[in-house]
Amino acid sequence: MTQPQLLGTFEQLVLSAILQVGDEAYPPPVLACIEESTGRSVNRGSLYVALDRLERKGLLRSRPDDEDGREGRPRRYLEVTPEGLAALRDVRASLLASWRGLESRLADEP
Repeated sequence: MTQPQLLGTFEQLVLSAILQVGDEAYPPPVLACIEESTGRSVNRGSLYVALDRLERKGLLRSRPDDEDGREGRPRRYLEVTPEGLAALRDVRASLLASWRGLESRLADEP
């Protein structure tokens, strides 16, 4: 049995945003998705650092846009790998297990 990949909170947000954006995921829409879901501003440089780290870990795959007609830098399309999906599943299961039984203790007090 292999050791689960450890993911930081921001890495979790990045991978889940890529999945939410879908097949046309590239950094600007991923950044917007994270900002919308968290209600926080995200530094663009932080996103690119996380993307590179996730790709080095094998949890994310990127590919340049094939379109020749675009001006400027080619888009970098993003895809979560099967290992990335497994890491997200592991994190989700761990979080759910650790929160089990705490709902009543964390409920808003009147």
